Amino acid sequence: MTLTVEPSQFLWGGYRFIRFIPVGEFVVRGLSNRYRQAGVGAALAAEVEPVGSVQVGDRDVPLELEATAALAYTLEGALIWDFEIAGFRLADPAKILGDGLVMMHPYRKGRMPVIFVHGTASSPARWAEMINELMHDSSAGGRFQFWFFQYNTGQPILYSAMLLRRALRTVIAEMDPTGEDDALRRMVVIGHSQGGLLTKLLTINSGDRFWQNVTEEPFEEVEMAAEPRALLQEAMFFEPVPNVARVIFVATPHRGSFRATGFALNLIRRLVNLPGTLTSQFQDLLKGQTFSHLGMSQLPTSVDNMSPGHPFVRALNDLPIDSRIKAHSIIAVLGESPFTGKTDGVVAYESAHIEGVESEKVVHSSHSTQSHPETIEEVRRILAEQLEQR
Repeated sequence: MTLTVEPSQFLWGGYRFIRFIPVGEFVVRGLSNRYRQAGVGAALAAEVEPVGSVQVGDRDVPLELEATAALAYTLEGALIWDFEIAGFRLADPAKILGDGLVMMHPYRKGRMPVIFVHGTASSPARWAEMINELMHDSSAGGRFQFWFFQYNTGQPILYSAMLLRRALRTVIAEMDPTGEDDALRRMVVIGHSQGGLLTKLLTINSGDRFWQNVTEEPFEEVEMAAEPRALLQEAMFFEPVPNVARVIFVATPHRGSFRATGFALNLIRRLVNLPGTLTSQFQDLLKGQTFSHLGMSQLPTSVDNMSPGHPFVRALNDLPIDSRIKAHSIIAVLGESPFTGKTDGVVAYESAHIEGVESEKVVHSSHSTQSHPETIEEVRRILAEQLEQR
């Protein structure tokens, strides 16, 4: 058999395949099920997954693929695990791995984006089990594209939510400047724990509720420099993101986490370093006469924001989800029903439960429920619902 290789075939979506790894003999760990497609040849992993067939006589024969092994190889010993703690403690975790929206594949027109938002001291890697299942779902895998939002999980939640909104605006403007891709207006956002609070901030009209937590002085009457004014405007005044059609809250502390209290909260405050630019701008505001009466002397960490009774979490819980956006809850509990008084070890059922959602699924699991089979099955069901919606 004579084999020839055409280098031009290594280009796809603006990417070039520059390194190939044989994965057929890999032992996969960390993922429950292994998906493989039998065919001619040996399965290889590359920076961008090759998909297609080869002509054998007058027939198209599929190429051997090992998507699960490729995913496992990508995660084995990857820097993304270092990001989990660094992305919580460090002021600038971007130096380790970067932040913002991360795509598993180049943008694919016509496929609805599903954006996964991880929780505190976590990373996109925690969605691997769910992604492994969804990518190989015959009804959903070819209809969605999976994106991840990676962020410093120790910084104020309003600031992280601002970065998420900014990232979505940027990618939409770059990928679909003429507004031709209707799939980009049917986004599904899935948030776990703190990521669920960021997700809710995509769905609400805040008015000046968050600003009132800081001062009773009307925002437009406050004198300040242009740069901090623009930052505060973007980080404290929210409207529903028009491209988001459906959201899924997973183990989300809508009324705060009982773990974010007392000694643990004080310890976390000492461990977390907030972004330098954000801190310096806040200190500059405090020096001005206008902000000398603020009821806060330092920026809150995300864990402060999730402390039960904190003004932020109370305000966010009170704000309703826009009626245009469909919302679902997946709640983890340790123990059997009744669920009142039960927790997942981090969030109580009463905090994760909210009214007005399309569905609520209670899963018998610990807080890290993203890889639980019932959680994955419920996400699969909701995505099927999204495919049917017109």
